[in-house]
Amino acid sequence: MSTNRTTTKTALVIGGGIAGPVAALALRRAGIDPVVLEAYDSSAEGIGGTFMIAPNGLGALAVVGLDAEVGRIGQPVGPMVIEDGKGAVLAEFAGLADLPHGRLMRRADLYEVLQRRLRETGIEVRYGKRLIGAEEGADGITARFADGSSATGDLLIGTDGTRSTVRTLIDPAAPGARYTGLLGIGGYSPYLLPGRAGRGESVHFANGARAFFGYWGLPDGAGTAWFSNVPQPEQLTYEQVSAVTNEEWLRRLRELHADDVPARDVLRVADADTMEVFPRLEIMPSVPHWHRGRMVLVGDSVHAPSNSSGQGASLAVESAVELARCLRDLPDHTAAFAAYEALRRPRVEKIAANAERTNNQKASGPVARAMFRVLAPIAMRTFMSPEKMLRPVHGYRIDWDRRVSSSV
Repeated sequence: MSTNRTTTKTALVIGGGIAGPVAALALRRAGIDPVVLEAYDSSAEGIGGTFMIAPNGLGALAVVGLDAEVGRIGQPVGPMVIEDGKGAVLAEFAGLADLPHGRLMRRADLYEVLQRRLRETGIEVRYGKRLIGAEEGADGITARFADGSSATGDLLIGTDGTRSTVRTLIDPAAPGARYTGLLGIGGYSPYLLPGRAGRGESVHFANGARAFFGYWGLPDGAGTAWFSNVPQPEQLTYEQVSAVTNEEWLRRLRELHADDVPARDVLRVADADTMEVFPRLEIMPSVPHWHRGRMVLVGDSVHAPSNSSGQGASLAVESAVELARCLRDLPDHTAAFAAYEALRRPRVEKIAANAERTNNQKASGPVARAMFRVLAPIAMRTFMSPEKMLRPVHGYRIDWDRRVSSSV
């Protein structure tokens, strides 16, 4: 490959969650020196629930050399089974034979891998840097932080999540995240599932009588991981959620899933101490402006699909890598930002729209749920085949060595 054409030498990465470290690693590979600036006073070890990195996300992580390390955490995702809440199988997505299995993992485990790699590559992370403003000059941009400090670089990259400050600096009228109408609760149960589910070889999603339930067996018969998406018309705050004990949340879940199999059995012996409650199941509507001047958005700050997509983290790391590739190949950052948006917007917005339809179905009433049970098998035989559903999403791969042109 020929030498990089970019005139960008340094970048300020705002946000140290998942997308920020991946963006920093990709920028370093592209010949740009990043610094990660995190709002919180300390790192986030041990924080966060469980999510899936899909095959496309694993491919993006491989570009920054993390495929081996990520392959050692979590567990592989086998067939995804859609059920009716009574244990009857409505549909099954077995994955695609030529693609690797996605992996279920705790956010904290992936975060640890990323932080270790940042240290190994000498990328600086500064904590306690809550962004409050930015000023652009002819030769760079200066970020100002709540602690009175500042930092200057050629570019400022917002990987600061759905409550993004960078998004409002780019466009004060930009939309914020929209609540999905669902409350997320997850935890662990010692209940041992039968068959392949109990062996951790399949992941199950059941549209129960009153709430959606997901579950899978942990490796070596260690029990069951589970989650429930509970219809909740008005979004609760973290304070409201914290005011309710885990034991009370578990009692409510047992009532909601009293008629659902195997949810009622899993929850009957669930460990309340392991439960986490997430009031912010959100989706980003279409953001009109992804970039302005020397600022650009990546990940959840600009394209957070709902958790129903199974793609939030995977799309974020894809975008982080694609932005670095565009900045590497296009000498003008304005052209690079435009190329990046052209590459990413159609894909992420289509996935987000599909996930929103799933959310609507999860939050629907009993009549709509009954119709879903009737129509799902028909859909699987026609337009919802694994090849048609999964190939465009899971089969996406970033060709790092292919140059980006301004016309994309």
